[in-house]
Amino acid sequence: MTSQRVGYAILIILALVAPAIAYPVFLMKALCFALFACAFNLLLGYAGLMSFGHAMFFGMAGYFYGHVVKAWDMSPEIGLLAGVAGAAALGLVTGALAIRRQGIYFAMITLAFAQMVYFFCVQAPFTGGEDGLQGIPRKALLGGLIPTKNDLVLYYVVLAIFLFGYAAIYRFIHSPFGQVLKAIRDNEQRAVSLGYEADRYKLLAFVLSAALAGLAGATKAMVQQFATLTDVAASTSGEVVLMALVGGLGTIIGPVVGAFIIITMQNYLAGFGQFVLVIQGAIFVVIVLAFRKGVVGEFAEWWRRRRSTTKPT
Repeated sequence: MTSQRVGYAILIILALVAPAIAYPVFLMKALCFALFACAFNLLLGYAGLMSFGHAMFFGMAGYFYGHVVKAWDMSPEIGLLAGVAGAAALGLVTGALAIRRQGIYFAMITLAFAQMVYFFCVQAPFTGGEDGLQGIPRKALLGGLIPTKNDLVLYYVVLAIFLFGYAAIYRFIHSPFGQVLKAIRDNEQRAVSLGYEADRYKLLAFVLSAALAGLAGATKAMVQQFATLTDVAASTSGEVVLMALVGGLGTIIGPVVGAFIIITMQNYLAGFGQFVLVIQGAIFVVIVLAFRKGVVGEFAEWWRRRRSTTKPT
C-alpha cells in the first residue's frame, strides 16, 4: 500500500509539470480519453459486461454540453452537469434493456443502441448533422474566477475533473458495491444464490459507467470547442476497447496508460497518412501477443513475482 501511494504521488507530480514538457491541448485530450477508458473498464473489467456502444454516452454528452453552453448561453458547470445527466439517462434506458441478455447478445444490444444514436445525431437539428456542433465558446468557470480561454489554466481544470472521476471509480471498485460486482463477474449464479440481485448491480454499474463516460465527453467538448459525429461513431467505441485492452483490463491505472499510448500514437503517427492504421494495427498485435494482461497487468504480475522471490524464507 505504501509503494502504491508513492506511485500515485509521483504520477500526480508528473501530471502537474506535464504542460512544461508536452502541448497542453494534447494532454487534455489524452486525459479525457483516459477518463473514458476508466469508465469503460468499470463496466467490462469489474462487472464483466462488454459494451460495443460506449461512444454514444461519450459523444452525446459532448452534444448536450455544446447545446447548453452555446444555444442556451449557460455556464460550463451547467453544461457539464447536463452532459453527465444526459449520458446517465441514456445509460439507464440502454442498460435496462441490455441487462436482460448476457454475453455477445448484451454487446449486440449496446451496439444497436449506439447505431440508433449515431443516425439520430446525423438527423437531429441541434447536433449540426455531418458538420457537427462547432464554435462552442470557452466560458469562465465559477462565475468568472477561472478563465478557461488560456490552455494552461484549462489543463489544470481538466486534470481536476479527471482526478475526480478517477477517484470516484477507485472508490466504487474498493467499496462493498465493487466487491459484489467482482463476484457477479466471476460467478453470477453463485452471487445470486447468496441473495444479491445481480441485475440491479449490473444496471447501476452500467449507469455509473455511462455517466462517467459522459463526463469525459462533455469535458472534451469544452476543451476542443466542438462535438462531431466521430465522437458517437462505432470507431470510437472500438478505440476505448483497445485502450482498456492495451493498458490492462481489471486494473485501475491500466486504461489510463492505454489511453495515453493510443492517443500518442494517433498524434505522432499522423504524418504517415493512410498507413497510420496499418502501423497502429501492427503495434496492437505485438502488444496483445507480448502483454496478454495488458501493459500494466503484465508489469503488476512481474512485480508480484519479483517480490515473492525476494522475500526472506
